Amino acid sequence: MALEEIRDERIKKLGKIRETGTDPYPASVKRSHLIGEALAKFSQFLRSKKKISLVGRLMAKREHGKSTFCDLKDGSGLIQIYFKEDVLGDNYRLFLDTGDIGDFISCEGKLFQTKKGEKTLEISAWSLISKSLLPLPEKWHGLLDVEERFRKRYLDLLINQEVRARFETRSEIIKAMRDFFEKNGFLEVETPMLHPLPGGALARPFKTHHNALNTDFYLRIAPELYLKRLLIGGFERVYEMGKSFRNEGIDVSHNPEFTEPECYAAYWDEDIMMKFVEEMFLHLTKTIFKKNSLEFSAQSGLARAGTADGSASKKENKKIIFKKPFARISFRDLLKRYALITDYDRETRDSLATRARQLGIDVEQHESKGKIADEIYKKICRPYLTQPTFLINHPIDISPLAKTYRDSIPVTGIESLLKSNETRRFQLVVAGMELTNGFAELNDPLEQRKRFEEQPPRSLSGRSSPTNVGGEGEEVHLMDEDYLEAMEYGMPPAAGLGIGLDRVVMLFTNTKNIREVVLFPTMKPR
Repeated sequence: MALEEIRDERIKKLGKIRETGTDPYPASVKRSHLIGEALAKFSQFLRSKKKISLVGRLMAKREHGKSTFCDLKDGSGLIQIYFKEDVLGDNYRLFLDTGDIGDFISCEGKLFQTKKGEKTLEISAWSLISKSLLPLPEKWHGLLDVEERFRKRYLDLLINQEVRARFETRSEIIKAMRDFFEKNGFLEVETPMLHPLPGGALARPFKTHHNALNTDFYLRIAPELYLKRLLIGGFERVYEMGKSFRNEGIDVSHNPEFTEPECYAAYWDEDIMMKFVEEMFLHLTKTIFKKNSLEFSAQSGLARAGTADGSASKKENKKIIFKKPFARISFRDLLKRYALITDYDRETRDSLATRARQLGIDVEQHESKGKIADEIYKKICRPYLTQPTFLINHPIDISPLAKTYRDSIPVTGIESLLKSNETRRFQLVVAGMELTNGFAELNDPLEQRKRFEEQPPRSLSGRSSPTNVGGEGEEVHLMDEDYLEAMEYGMPPAAGLGIGLDRVVMLFTNTKNIREVVLFPTMKPR
């Protein structure tokens, strides 16, 4: 039967219900227990023979002569319910004539156990509380058009228990993260979503217009510069659990709208913040898994240095172990180990561009040396970092908001000279994914102004590469005079951290596509 015919038939059934004088969409519903509670206390209810009232959605319907078994589901579980004609009389026929899988009903009765041992509610009274006009899909998980699952997430959650469990885990991760911040003295704050200037990272912003002010605003690409203003205002530890928006490409690890917990701590440096990250991920794994490890299906066909791609794609289950201290490797050493760039300092922008093209990486004319090196790292080196690893000491031209070693160490020797263009920045990489981005914050207003001025000019509609948390894309910032003025009142030494929550959920739920961990991912309208 065609979908429209099914809908028309159900509308007729809706009319039959209304003819009985019953409201098929009542405002009030009688419910004494959750299904999960009824199952948990089954023995107690069985002995007392007490009537209980349950509500939920019909998920299956099995007729047997003058009786019918159904499955009833609410948010806490699923139970079998039993309709008998000799008990319900005319209401039994009404149920057969008008009840469909997908309907919500309220039912009252006593619990009993079938000969097969199944816990069941024998119905003594029932009522329709919401009529479904469209049928639930019989086959959903195996749909060839996977995007249909994302477009109709409500059906995905209803049909696929593993999808529901994934988002329950996401909620647990967010709660555990909030608990960890608050136990460590961080105050949760809220900063604007509408920014007069986009800042905190390079990204093409979403632009909007406020009619009353006759002013253009931009959806925030990062909360960073406002959170730093709070450090200036006297809050020593702050964090925000919110959305950021970047008007860019979509792939397996990027969605234009994403959740980015971000925090700042006065009087910390990047080393203290890295130890904080170690403790946080130990807390998360022990909260979710009751141990310090998890299983993740990694790709065994890693891109090799000197090749354009890693062609093998065999999946391997990897055990990820969060054990302090996490490994640390510098940006230069990682390029040397896996991309065969033996001396980053001797490389020129053009020589790196040549090497990138040999590796199958497109290079734009405006991209800096550090940006090109970052693209090489992401394609060639990052897939090798399976166990928790801090990538440290990024080039200054892709980290304009971070302190450099020269900001803290007098340049008196060769070692200091070599480090003069390295920043006190880190990224946590696990299973080839960048999960965090943090650094010792630049708090010298004159140096910050100089760095803004040294950034290559760009327009707000200009090209930028896909980015979320983790340094994805060259960080070029517009001159923000309001922020610079705030800095001139004095900003304490501080460390900051951004977390790609969606990617953390991907790792913790063994998921390969970010759209699987976002309830309503950004989709092109039909």
